[in-house]
Amino acid sequence: MTKRVTKKVQNVMKTEFETVDGMLTVQEALKIMRKNNSKCLMINKRDEHDEYGMVLISDIARKVLAQNRAPERINVYEIMAKPVITVTPDMNVRYCARLFDRFELSRAPVLEHGKVVGIVSFTDLVLGGLCDL
Repeated sequence: MTKRVTKKVQNVMKTEFETVDGMLTVQEALKIMRKNNSKCLMINKRDEHDEYGMVLISDIARKVLAQNRAPERINVYEIMAKPVITVTPDMNVRYCARLFDRFELSRAPVLEHGKVVGIVSFTDLVLGGLCDL
């Protein structure tokens, strides 16, 4: 029997991500997403008592494109998810995958000491957690 290596979220998460203000228009957000080839943006807290938000490309597809709304007239805060379910860097990737499955998530911010230090997706969990590349 082989010993299973425990991989943690910090081993597979992406540490490069964009954080923007909720007042940004969807059109401006899309430019940032395209420039950085990203599928999500973190939305800054308004103050220390606020929570982080997140907008996914799928949110834009469902809430803007599919409803024929003008991206230059909609602010990100109108379509973002807030508050978001977060994970910790030391969480086992298997438990993170279970959490994603239970709450139908595709990605989540990784929080450490109240600050976002990364973003992890199902793709990161599978490719980083199961594959020894």
